[in-house]
Amino acid sequence: YLSRAPASYVSHYDSLFKASWMAALLQGACVVTKRCFCKASFRLFHFLRAVLKKREYGTKYTQNNFITAVRAMNEFCLKLGDLEQLRKIRRRSPHDDTEAFTVFLRSDVEAKALDVWGSQEALARERNLRKEVEREYQESMSFSPHLMHDLHSDVFPRSRKRVTFLQGPGKVVMVAICINGLNFFFKLLAWVYTGSACMFSEAIHSLADTCNQALLALGISQSVRNPDAIHPYGFSNMRYIASLISGVGIFMMGAGLSWYHGIMGLLHPQPIESLLWAYCILAGSLVSEGATLLVAINEIKKSSRKQGLSFYEYVMQSRDPSTNVVLLEDAAAVVGVVLAAGCMGLTSLTGNPYYDSLGSLCVGTLLGTVSAFLIYTNTEALLGRSIQAEHVQKLTEFLENDPAVRAIHDVKATDMGLSKVRFKAEVDFDGRVVTRSYLEKQDIEQILNDIQQVKTPEELENFMLKHGENIIDTLGAEVDRLEKELKQRNPEVRHVDLEIL
Repeated sequence: YLSRAPASYVSHYDSLFKASWMAALLQGACVVTKRCFCKASFRLFHFLRAVLKKREYGTKYTQNNFITAVRAMNEFCLKLGDLEQLRKIRRRSPHDDTEAFTVFLRSDVEAKALDVWGSQEALARERNLRKEVEREYQESMSFSPHLMHDLHSDVFPRSRKRVTFLQGPGKVVMVAICINGLNFFFKLLAWVYTGSACMFSEAIHSLADTCNQALLALGISQSVRNPDAIHPYGFSNMRYIASLISGVGIFMMGAGLSWYHGIMGLLHPQPIESLLWAYCILAGSLVSEGATLLVAINEIKKSSRKQGLSFYEYVMQSRDPSTNVVLLEDAAAVVGVVLAAGCMGLTSLTGNPYYDSLGSLCVGTLLGTVSAFLIYTNTEALLGRSIQAEHVQKLTEFLENDPAVRAIHDVKATDMGLSKVRFKAEVDFDGRVVTRSYLEKQDIEQILNDIQQVKTPEELENFMLKHGENIIDTLGAEVDRLEKELKQRNPEVRHVDLEIL
């Protein structure tokens, strides 16, 4: 076809053929170059991955861990002078009262322990010897009353206990103990003189109140103890435990005996002697129980105002279990006195002793209702009750408004008793803000210079490890800052656990 075609057509097709051939040659060259580049990149990637692969850290790596001076002396049987020669490292303190504290490398401490004791066997023998001495000391402490008394005086200072019972719930409980003790004595005399079932119920009621309030006083004295190694969050729940036992005691001793005496009065009615002295004693009991009730009401009003709660909310949530018990017991006592006086009056007017027995049953039912309420509210508190939703929202908003925080999840705010709150939350931190906070404290030009000097994967790894560790320290400092600010703005929050998400 081309041999018969004009010369212009031949020249045109010749140019197209050359252009097509050049395009195919360039395309082939691009494919070859691309394959070579991908192969080189693949080899570089595997080389870097081989260098920066996840390491299997064994027991040797734990030698780089830090250890405090106290642990070094206890676990490796060293003296404080032995640690003076070791390298000291300043780290962030986990305690609120100190900014930083000194730690040592575990490898240095282990080496020093071998240098002091000569061998691992000698160190193990010394550890066992010290454990034996400590065990003997603990046994001697448990069998020595004088030593235990001195230790008890050191742990529970008398002055602190005395102050506890001169104000607040302690004062209310002590007043109630004195008044109810006197009421029990006089009501018991009235029952012996008259034989009234109502007077017997009232005497038992006052006895139960006195015993339960003595138990509350014990709970208050124990609740102010300082936290120890076995109870790191303190003993504030002792008030709830004492109040719970008090509620059970009211049910068993107060309600149970009142029901029993009332039922026996219905089954075997007995004639009642003159009720004049009984009325006089009931009148005095009404005045004294009313006075104690007013003391408890005033204390609850004052405490509820401090916490921004109404009187009803404060009582229903059992914010102060000791004062709640006194309030309810005295309220029941006042109502019980009115019931007893009314039933005794009906008995005097009609001569029918059944009214007196019915009054005893009514008093028992009243005590049973009070005890059920105390058992329920204190059980709820001991199970770990959450604080008010508005307060939880306030704490959450404070954290979410911080620039370093992206989101807050799984928030738990638990009432630990005595207006102490434990707050826990999962925090999603903004890595850019944390990193920027770290870079603001660094010399950017020096970091840039270090980056430019990186030539090998090993140097890149060392650079990343150095600054990665520092960024983690910065993140820990951000957690400490948030916890400190949260406690300062909300004094009732005593324990804060912020977990990094």
